[in-house]
Amino acid sequence: MTIQIYTMQTPEEALKIVDLGVDHLGITPSHCGLPGEINYEIARSITDALKGKAISVALSVDTNLDTIKDMVEAVQPDILHLCGPEDGLTFEDLNKLRELLPGKPIMQAISVDGPEAIEIACALQAFADYLILDTQTEDVIGIGASGKTHDWNISRKIVQSVRIPVILAGGLTEDNVAEAIQHVRPWAVDSLTHTNHYLPDGRFYKNLARIEAFVSHAKGA
Repeated sequence: MTIQIYTMQTPEEALKIVDLGVDHLGITPSHCGLPGEINYEIARSITDALKGKAISVALSVDTNLDTIKDMVEAVQPDILHLCGPEDGLTFEDLNKLRELLPGKPIMQAISVDGPEAIEIACALQAFADYLILDTQTEDVIGIGASGKTHDWNISRKIVQSVRIPVILAGGLTEDNVAEAIQHVRPWAVDSLTHTNHYLPDGRFYKNLARIEAFVSHAKGA
């Protein structure tokens, strides 16, 4: 079971999390007010630190292709994670992005808010290397960072219906990740919200004890 954890904010934090057995480490290079966002320079220092140790995944909620391209070229992640608003990028846009970023693997977010997500996932698999199934919130731009689970029956159907690897996200904790894996049978699982230690001002850093437990329960499942 592959483990993906968001969101790293320093190289030192990222390397500690690699040591806990995490395979994919997510970063949020942005200027949109997203949870745990960092500037491109810090993001690049993290991707450089992870080379040869783990896979770096950089998130984008942008719908402007040049902005996405500029971020990827500046940060150099191993995988580009597209999680902008639904319908923010057309199929034509996704094809163009492939041309702008040749050879760069794309992880496409799917909002699992009803059975229609199955059809959407089946269509989007033609433009992505991975799908990540997540839950939306009105509080954060794009798809994800809600801290809430969705209907795992729909997620399971998506896993059964597509040909590319599927990452299950949305409200996963050390307490429910094993059950989620057993029910959905995803290729990987992802956590952001429930592996954070929050500070009084709303900022956070990663909770290493919770990540260690999350990894143990996920691998054990």
